[in-house]
Amino acid sequence: QVQLVESGGGLVQAGGSLRLSCAAAGGTFSSYAMGWFRQAPGKEREFVAAISGSGGYTYYADFVKGRSTISRDNAKNTVYLQMNSLKPEDTAVYYCAAQGTLHRYSDYFAKERYKYWGQGTQLTVSS
Repeated sequence: QVQLVESGGGLVQAGGSLRLSCAAAGGTFSSYAMGWFRQAPGKEREFVAAISGSGGYTYYADFVKGRSTISRDNAKNTVYLQMNSLKPEDTAVYYCAAQGTLHRYSDYFAKERYKYWGQGTQLTVSS
């Protein structure tokens, strides 16, 4: 069993930056692929970014590519999402997710493949 707790959300002006954190407890953190997803009001939860257990592979949704970085510190059992050049359309609840084994490239992008989820942290970007 893995428990995930996100932090770092808040209110930011458009063009600003923010770093989200997700602390994990339980299990062997380095063996888990980690993902960030987001859900805006009235919309489905969507993929934002993901990282392999070793940190050697990272994946991004097109809408954050080039302005966001996912990273992890396996010694601290924490995954991060650095977001820059924020836009009002980035406003959403951001969720951290973990999964022990993801065999296929496409699995990293699919919320159905992740077993463990945090409670989410709200990011609001004002224009």
